[in-house]
Amino acid sequence: MPGKLGISELLKTLNIGDKVAIVPKGNFKDIPHPRYRGRIGTVTEKRGHAYMVEIKLSNKITRKLVVNQTYLNKMKA
Repeated sequence: MPGKLGISELLKTLNIGDKVAIVPKGNFKDIPHPRYRGRIGTVTEKRGHAYMVEIKLSNKITRKLVVNQTYLNKMKA
């Protein structure tokens, strides 16, 4: 089922500099804003169970979001 989260989703770790995609799933209590759905960014730091992700929206505009680890999918190299 797409709504259930496995234990591997809750315990995954990411490294600084990893490329990630923001994918809202599971509990909708603390999801990032829907405009960032599917955006790809770079992990810049870790904050507890969440990560700071830098997303480039255009040539001049970048955003830094604090996103829970359950909503991040690591991109394959």
